[in-house]
Amino acid sequence: MVKQTDMIIVGGGVIGSSIAYNLLSDGFEGEVTIFEKDRTYEFASTPRSAGGIRHLFTTAINVQVSRYSIQKYLTFPEDMAVGSDKAEIDFKQRGYLFLSKNIEELKEQHAMQVANGANSELLSRNELLKIIPELNIDDLDGGLYCKDDGYLDPYSVMQGYVRKTKQLGGEYIYEEVETILQEAGKATGVKLKNGEVYQAPIVINSAGPWAPILSEASGFPIPVVPLKRQIIQFDTAEPLVRELPLTVDPTGVYFRHEGSSIISGFSEKVKPGIDFKWSRDFFMEQLWPVLGHRVKNFEQAKIVGGWAGMYSHNTKDQNAIVGEHPELSGYYMAVGFSGHGMQQAPAVGKGLSELIRKGRYETLDLSPFCFERFSTNQLIIEGAVV
Repeated sequence: MVKQTDMIIVGGGVIGSSIAYNLLSDGFEGEVTIFEKDRTYEFASTPRSAGGIRHLFTTAINVQVSRYSIQKYLTFPEDMAVGSDKAEIDFKQRGYLFLSKNIEELKEQHAMQVANGANSELLSRNELLKIIPELNIDDLDGGLYCKDDGYLDPYSVMQGYVRKTKQLGGEYIYEEVETILQEAGKATGVKLKNGEVYQAPIVINSAGPWAPILSEASGFPIPVVPLKRQIIQFDTAEPLVRELPLTVDPTGVYFRHEGSSIISGFSEKVKPGIDFKWSRDFFMEQLWPVLGHRVKNFEQAKIVGGWAGMYSHNTKDQNAIVGEHPELSGYYMAVGFSGHGMQQAPAVGKGLSELIRKGRYETLDLSPFCFERFSTNQLIIEGAVV
């Protein structure tokens, strides 16, 4: 049986739900249907992320996107309230700290961040100890710090968007989309794995790690692959004096507080593919040597648990692909966030709402993220991918 709707969003995680919420709250009057194959979100990328949000990027567009998103997350509990029930997301503005062995390399980044409204600070080696007194600074030259940054509960953010979208009239259907239907160069709807067909003039692909599979099956391959990313949670024998900012070591190993415990991860080299296994060996071999060297309290560590999630890795420039596909009218994408989806969701949702309803970006120009940049070689090379 063929069913009709006005807007189809494939993927009901934080990106898809932000798009749906913004469309409905901005005045889109049609029916919005969101397809999500994982009803419990057990394997969704959002709740498996480290929850960090930061201004400290190397490209202006990413700084601008985060500046918008952080402002939205500050008012999220009230904005996403359903009745008197606020959408609490546990946003802790404890900052982001990038450690460096060559502070000269950070000066250009710092200037760009400040020029784009970020409260970025360039710290000397000794100033790092004001942030983390236990830090080993012997091999460091300084760092970049932004106190407005921090981390939040990504699962609560996602559920806040979902609940508010449903209140505004959005319909979630927990079925898997098999392919995007098309006719005469225009998107016409989707076919589900169960054989059902839903027709709509607009289809948005926000399926996270599964986005490239859907797009390629529909005849439009995109340069995105799923990469496993592990996070390990551990306790220390001696607690730290202060709550940690999300700290990134020069090796790429990051760490932050999670309650009284610490979580840590690293973008290890893995083959593309869907894989949710995590390993204690990952901590012992790749994380602990770095952690124990950087903070003396981490020399004695007890693993509490761990998990693995998926990065939707853009192989071209590690940045999001947002906008309409140039070869299929009505087919929009919000994919390839390379680990930045949760922190960019508010801005991307707002931007696509404007682009679809008005044909242009107004609040924030997201056109640098367009698919056409790959053919014109106008790549956005982001140097601070954690």
